[in-house]
Amino acid sequence: MIGAIAEFERQLMLERQREGIAAAKAAGKYKGRAPTVRRQARQIRELVDQGMRKPEIAQRLNVSRASVYRILAELKPEAQISSVSRNT
Repeated sequence: MIGAIAEFERQLMLERQREGIAAAKAAGKYKGRAPTVRRQARQIRELVDQGMRKPEIAQRLNVSRASVYRILAELKPEAQISSVSRNT
């Protein structure tokens, strides 16, 4: 019985939270978290093109190795598309 009440209260709290976020977005105050590593994607690509190893890039830019690999994976399809368009 107490569990059902707690679950109901949790649902009410989440509903109020969603309403608050929607109101903040409507007022232009809720923008979410700023992307951090994506701002450095071009710099990461340039360092890779210069032959720098990925762990060194991560250390130099003060980001995680996983972030470097993720950005490179996201950039890879774009590079393939641009190389295909240049060849045709």
